Amino acid sequence: MQGTVDGFSYGLVTPVAAFLMACLGGALGLRCTTRSLRHRDSFKAGWLALGATSIGTGIWTMHFIAMMGFSVAQAPIRYDLPITFASLGVAVLMVGIGIFIVGYRGATALTLVTGGTITGLGVATMHYLGMAGIRLHGRIEYDTLTVALSVVIAVVAATAALWAAVSVHGFLASLGASMVMGVAVSGMHYTAMAAVNVQLHGAGPATGTGGTASPLLPMLIGPAVFLILAAVVVMFDPLLVMGDPDWPATARAPYRPGVPAPRHVPSYGEPANWTARPAGRAPRRSAPRAGHRSQDW
Repeated sequence: MQGTVDGFSYGLVTPVAAFLMACLGGALGLRCTTRSLRHRDSFKAGWLALGATSIGTGIWTMHFIAMMGFSVAQAPIRYDLPITFASLGVAVLMVGIGIFIVGYRGATALTLVTGGTITGLGVATMHYLGMAGIRLHGRIEYDTLTVALSVVIAVVAATAALWAAVSVHGFLASLGASMVMGVAVSGMHYTAMAAVNVQLHGAGPATGTGGTASPLLPMLIGPAVFLILAAVVVMFDPLLVMGDPDWPATARAPYRPGVPAPRHVPSYGEPANWTARPAGRAPRRSAPRAGHRSQDW
């Protein structure tokens, strides 16, 4: 018996809320990744880890907020908690691998494609592992071509997000990039849900369409609180919000003979003992001692 599937039991409430959570996680992740790439300090790994956790948590929260609107008219839906939280761990881990590749290998085309592919596969794995945690009186089947399309969307969206992290400058541009990422991730989710077909084992007890909200709400409290705390951390770092460049203009200025180099003032997050020698300037030699004749080697 084929079940009657409804992915929008609450109308536009769950898609809009899911989109906003995807945008929040994407915005935090992109700004943290940008911060780590443009500021070579001892907190690089910390910013990358915070960015990976923010993106992974945002995507996971988006998925299960959207799943609050998913219902099968003829069967109640439950969720296996270990598998559900395992999907969160997979999302954070694989997104972290992709972000760390870009963060430490540089923003080359190869690293962006590699990191984006791993991150996108992590998003897709999170989705289908989360779907594997659904328990109902039947089985869930998928259309193969639609599943493949959803994976392609996830990989393209993740690659575009990493490209935006290394290419987009300024707060407004980053906000636009996070909204694009939210659209792509939400599109991947609902594309994957379009592949779902539920086959019921006989006639199960009829339930209301709102029966899936209660078991999901408690699970979403912790990740939502984490995203709020991560947003507070980002708001208290002016370089993350405003997107200031990490290298001061004095470090990039070419050397001109006869013109003294301006004094370098360390920026926020830069080690106090960091020094920049202008390109093309020869190292300073000590003055010759009395009675000694200097030689050029």
